Amino acid sequence: MADRPSILNMSVPDFSAAMTGAKPFKLTEHLGKKIVFYFYPKDNTPGCTTESLQFRELHDKFSAANCEIFGISRDSLRSHDGFKSKLELPFELISDADEAVCALFDVIVMKSMYGKQVRGVERSTFVIDATGVLVKEWRGVKVPGHVTEVLEFVEGLA
Repeated sequence: MADRPSILNMSVPDFSAAMTGAKPFKLTEHLGKKIVFYFYPKDNTPGCTTESLQFRELHDKFSAANCEIFGISRDSLRSHDGFKSKLELPFELISDADEAVCALFDVIVMKSMYGKQVRGVERSTFVIDATGVLVKEWRGVKVPGHVTEVLEFVEGLA
């Protein structure tokens, strides 16, 4: 959307959110590494499954580039735990049921579903550098080829 205020090249405010694994996500605990946040609409749906599997397949290359991956949706931790286990994802998923993280990155949009307007998560990916600055964003993502493009960008960062 053209009227969306850009947060590119700005420091991302510290935040915490519920996450799979032993403890909540806290941004400041991940500084020093590059971070990929990929926002997706819903666990266990075809596009979201495909995108997550592609991040899984390239996870070692992201790790080699000193980059951590986090998937984010409005699903519950219970849903995320099942999705993560089913797909054998080697990275954590952040639950944003209250939409606080979605609001921070402005990914909630009006969508048309079965002829009705509904609020939903716009598939989007963000790269944060090791200092906590948002350096790249993709909005309205189409899954084919996207994860490879994200990896190439991350590998090109200092």
